[in-house]
Amino acid sequence: MFKLNKKRKIICRVAVLQKYVKSFWNQIVGCCIGYKSIKYRKLSHHHHSSSIATPSPSGRAVSAPLEDLVALKICVLGDNQIGKTSFLTKYVGKESTSTTGLNQMDKILCVKGARISYTIWEVQGDVSASTQISTACKDSVAMLFMFDLTSRCTLKSVISWYQQARQWNQTAIPVLIGTKFDDFVQLPLDVQWTIANQARAYAKALNATLFFSSATYNINVNKIFKFITAKLFNLPWTMERNLTIGEPIIDF
Repeated sequence: MFKLNKKRKIICRVAVLQKYVKSFWNQIVGCCIGYKSIKYRKLSHHHHSSSIATPSPSGRAVSAPLEDLVALKICVLGDNQIGKTSFLTKYVGKESTSTTGLNQMDKILCVKGARISYTIWEVQGDVSASTQISTACKDSVAMLFMFDLTSRCTLKSVISWYQQARQWNQTAIPVLIGTKFDDFVQLPLDVQWTIANQARAYAKALNATLFFSSATYNINVNKIFKFITAKLFNLPWTMERNLTIGEPIIDF
């Protein structure tokens, strides 16, 4: 009887350990649920330095050695000359590299002990964009649709970008981003009100979260990617809605 009870205790402990390991692993790859063809890869040393400074909860940078990373892809779409590259450069902290007409940037984060590598593909807004959309959108876990807050025609173009992107990816999280907020606040309040309400209507039609941003003053740039990370990995993160005209709007 003693041996039987001891055997049962060992089995219970193993079951608890398996449950803990499974729960930890699910936190790392949980974003794969509902997304197709998400791949994992080991980044080689010629792509990055031997260690990478990433933000910690305390705000201090910590060094993350190069090991296996959760590699995820994000695409950025929108008209030409709306500030896409400036926005990404502000977030990543370095210039982009061009691959077959696409701008590509990498950012590595450390979240709850897991290292996440975001590869961000920016589609150039010129006449060659149609040939780039499929490459940028396939396997992306999030799509950033960007427009210039001071140019309403670039907002109207978002619908076309969205329709083309969804032909190649039906599951990525959509985010609508208005750029150049620092210029936008110089416009008359009635114009700001009109554009803000139109942007909110577009975001609702796309079922997307709306952010007003400024690369120049780093307004909502990091917050947008924190939102995406929390959404993908089902992490607790409180985001406050802001619909005040004259302030950087966040609507969801």
